[in-house]
Amino acid sequence: MDHLALLERIMSEVGPEIGRGRLADYIPALAQVDPRKFGFAVADLDGRVVGVGDWEEPFSLQSVAKVFGLALVVARDGERIWERVGREPSGNPFNSLVQLEHEHGIPRNPFINAGALVVTDRLLTLTGDARGALRTFLREESGNDEVDFDAVVASSEAEHGARNAALAYFMASHDNMDNPVQTVLEHYFWQSSLTMSCRDLALAGLFLACHGLRADGSRVLSSSDAKRINAIMLTCGTYDAAGEFAYRVGLPGKSGVGGGILAVMPGRGTLSVWSPGLDSRGNSVAGVAALDRFSTLTGWSVF
Repeated sequence: MDHLALLERIMSEVGPEIGRGRLADYIPALAQVDPRKFGFAVADLDGRVVGVGDWEEPFSLQSVAKVFGLALVVARDGERIWERVGREPSGNPFNSLVQLEHEHGIPRNPFINAGALVVTDRLLTLTGDARGALRTFLREESGNDEVDFDAVVASSEAEHGARNAALAYFMASHDNMDNPVQTVLEHYFWQSSLTMSCRDLALAGLFLACHGLRADGSRVLSSSDAKRINAIMLTCGTYDAAGEFAYRVGLPGKSGVGGGILAVMPGRGTLSVWSPGLDSRGNSVAGVAALDRFSTLTGWSVF
């Protein structure tokens, strides 16, 4: 299959969707991004990657980073993280306090903000440097040593992070935080500020398509653990629109309010798309449309 020609066709077909939606303006640094940006890349199991549009321009990962943090914790700690966070879709906004209170400080899944804070807390305990461990992993898997944090975005996140602080302190009140809350929040905000291009992201996610094998051939996850993370991406990876994403795209995916989405076809490859305009659930309008077209035209789907 000529992936490059296919991506060019899809970019043309979803052109009317590019620029639609709303920027994540509650994070001021993200409100400055050009809404007409669009990049789309596909990587195969051998690490060959092609893309179209703005596919080599770095963007803010935001919540897409959460899947990599979870993978590092599972790689080091196995099943223990599931004693502190659930694996069910939330059905509520990603920063809901109501659900967390109802469930006594145990987040519904690792991809809502509360769950990602617990994962960050555990990664901090396991490594001593949660944000550094994540950056190192992404650099190694993407093959790009320039993958880095955006200090402006991190500062913007921290200045407008009162809701995340409330989530973290509430979980601490239920003994579901091991490290000082302010330290966990700092690492969480810096992780969210990591920037990658579609090219980098597609390559970095290949270990999930390769059943847990890293770019160098070593194993970071067992095949079973890779399968389970993909399953959680499918059911929980696109906020409270996971059902709609599964219906339209049919692949495990993780989105972020920076407009990026990573999608995985186990045994085949990965897809990475970026377009900053978001729908009401926080997912890229043009990005979801592009992934929908790709899975429809190629038959890539877990169903």
